[in-house]
Amino acid sequence: MKTEILRLFLIFILGLALSLYLTPLMAEAARRFGLVAKPDGKLRVHKEPVAYMGGVAIYLSFLLALVFGFGFEKEVLGLLLSGTIILLVGLIDDFGVMTPWMKLFGQLVAIIALIKSGIHFQIQVILDAEPWPAFPFLTWLLTAFWLMTMMNAFNFLDIEDGLAGGVAFISGLGLLAVSVINHNEMIATLVAAMLAGSAGFLVYNFSPAKIYLGDAGSLFLGLMLGALAMVGSYTERSNLGLFAPVLILGLPLMEISFTSFARLLQGKPIMQGSPDHIAKRLQKMGLSLRATVSICWALTAVLSAAGLLVMLADFRAALLIIIISFCCLLVFGLLLLRVKIEQK
Repeated sequence: MKTEILRLFLIFILGLALSLYLTPLMAEAARRFGLVAKPDGKLRVHKEPVAYMGGVAIYLSFLLALVFGFGFEKEVLGLLLSGTIILLVGLIDDFGVMTPWMKLFGQLVAIIALIKSGIHFQIQVILDAEPWPAFPFLTWLLTAFWLMTMMNAFNFLDIEDGLAGGVAFISGLGLLAVSVINHNEMIATLVAAMLAGSAGFLVYNFSPAKIYLGDAGSLFLGLMLGALAMVGSYTERSNLGLFAPVLILGLPLMEISFTSFARLLQGKPIMQGSPDHIAKRLQKMGLSLRATVSICWALTAVLSAAGLLVMLADFRAALLIIIISFCCLLVFGLLLLRVKIEQK
């Protein structure tokens, strides 16, 4: 165990150093190519143009840390191929030359690559007291729905300086704890490398941000965390452990659910940009940007801890934690819906 922890620590340090070095380089490259987010007075309220390509820095540091510290099995290669596809899809979208349907197609291609490598939900049904694999198309559909949701959840969440990157880092810590507890070396290594890339990026993404994730970064983080959460082991104590990854990634899931519901209530398309996000409503309540981001980070930490407890608890305790967590999130969402948002 001590040797494994040391190896994970070294991979994290290597990835962090790479990310700290590569992130400002990517920011400079983005400015030279004109790949910047310009203020629009609506969702983008920063004063000066801010470079994209933070996601490229995370991707490169993640990949290089794995090259020096990990063996590449079939599943890992599939994960990297899928991540590369979604990074390119997001990068093209950052240039503003991709239609929503093209973006959706690119996401599906990345998901198919992941499924073909063997990374997908494992569902079994019980027949005559013996487990039998469920129909493959059911697992594939569930996998596609989960990953599509996670990618777009982080895309929705990436609305303020430090928000999506910080939530990804904290949720990643929860997934790292799960993998260490279950002695899953492969997942622990992948999560450690992802944490390192996110941590280095966050140094430059704190308010006022010098670089943004861009669609390339938010989609990449959503895919990686969604995939790594999906293949973890959660049900040794009770079947309710299946809710553990849902809680660990609870804030991004709440973000996409809440924002979509708020837009539907107003008769707007779900994918139409609007200030209906959780963070924007918290700021409308009078909170500063940093206070808003801090609250979202704290909520992510609490949900991650709840997810770990659900995995470790017996059935009754896990059920109680799940009910309390979802009731609290429901009340939080209802309070946010009462906040009046000026639609620009």
